[in-house]
Order: sequence, then C-alpha cells, then structure tokens
Amino acid sequence: MKNKSYIGISFIILVFGIYAIPKIIDRVKNNDISVQDRLNVPVKEKKSGEAKNLVKIGNAPQFSLTDQNGKTISNKDFEGKVYVVEFFFSTCPSICPVMNQNMLMIEDEFGKNKNFGIASFTINPTNDTPEVLKKHAEQLGVTSPNWHFLTGDQDYIYNIANKGFNIYAGESKKEGDAGFEHSGYFALVDKKGNIRSRKDKSGNPIIFYTGLNYKDKEGFQDDLQGKYKPGIHAIKEDIAILLDE
Repeated sequence: MKNKSYIGISFIILVFGIYAIPKIIDRVKNNDISVQDRLNVPVKEKKSGEAKNLVKIGNAPQFSLTDQNGKTISNKDFEGKVYVVEFFFSTCPSICPVMNQNMLMIEDEFGKNKNFGIASFTINPTNDTPEVLKKHAEQLGVTSPNWHFLTGDQDYIYNIANKGFNIYAGESKKEGDAGFEHSGYFALVDKKGNIRSRKDKSGNPIIFYTGLNYKDKEGFQDDLQGKYKPGIHAIKEDIAILLDE
C-alpha cells in the first residue's frame, strides 16, 4: 500500500512539473517573473515617474545673503538639493508663527536628508540680524544644518521675493502688520534649481503651496488671503517625489 502511495504522489509531481515548468521558463524569458507577485498585485509606479507630473514654473533666482551663523549662503549652496523657500520676519505677530511651525513639520521629516534644505528670507533685515535670526532658530528648535535664515539688504531681498520667486513681500502701514506684509506661500525648488509645483484639479499649475495649513488632504484650504492652495501635506509629498528624482 505504501509503495502505491509513493507511486501516486510521484505521478502527481510529474504531471505538475510537465504543466508548470514550461510556463515558468516562458515567464523568465519574457522578463515577467517580477512584474507581479503571486497574489497578482501590480507593482506601484516609481516616484521618479510621478515627478514628471510636477510642473516646472521657472528658474529660481540667484541670491547671496548671510545666514544665522554669519555665513554667506547663495543659491549655489542649494545646488543638488531640493529646498523650500519662505519669506517671513521674526517679529511678525500674525502668519509667521504658523508658517514657522509648519516648516518645522517639514524639517522633522526631511531635515536629516543631506539633499534637502530650507531657505527662510527675512523681509525685515534691519531688525533680523544674524544674531537675532540665530536666536529665533534656537527658539523654534531648528536642528538641521541645511535650514538657513537669510538676511541682507532689504531692497535686494524684496527683489528676490517679488521678482525672483513672485511671492509678495513689502512694507505696510496697516495696523497689526508690524510694519510689513507678505504672502504665506512656500516655493518648492528641485535639485536643478527649477521652481516646481503640482497641478490643481483643472490641470493648472498651483505654482506655490500655502504655509498656513496642514490639513489639506481633501483638497484646497483657505490661506487667509482669499486664495486656495495645497498646503503642507501636499508639499511634503512633492518633496519626497523630487528627492527620488
């Protein structure tokens, strides 16, 4: 009886081999063996492919300023890095604290990556000296050596903001503005120095991301200036895509 059982099992194995082995060989020849797993789940697209959907808005402007450590920092220091740009001032009583906290969320996720950086340009350089900016960075809890708080000539910085990145910054006499007003937008720059962004639901480039909200998974959120832009959740996704590009 045992011998008959062995013969039966051997026969089943032989039949399976005759049926399955040619199919396996064909898959290897056609390079299909890694296309899907045995549960027939398609392999996800690579993020580098998704980066093609991030529009190139234009070249980031050239600049050379002083950071919180008294070091001269230019756009060349960001070559080969993905970086985020903001315009703020340390005594801002309104939107800057929100922007700073949201930028900290970005730093927490990407700050240890040597290919990532942040450029925070002050629009009140008269007050925001390197010493003031260094204290500001310490109070925020900034740990990344690639987060540079930049100061210099005011007109020069305004030119970088308004003409270079097309992010509004200026002086203000309105009560509650502390003498300055600016957009709450963040700009995203890729490793080659191109300003990049995703598209909205209509297929148009959003150009900038609002630094004033985080919970934007469902779409667009009011950035307190009457406009709608994807925020921190979106820019974090797109930073990850560009880092893999």
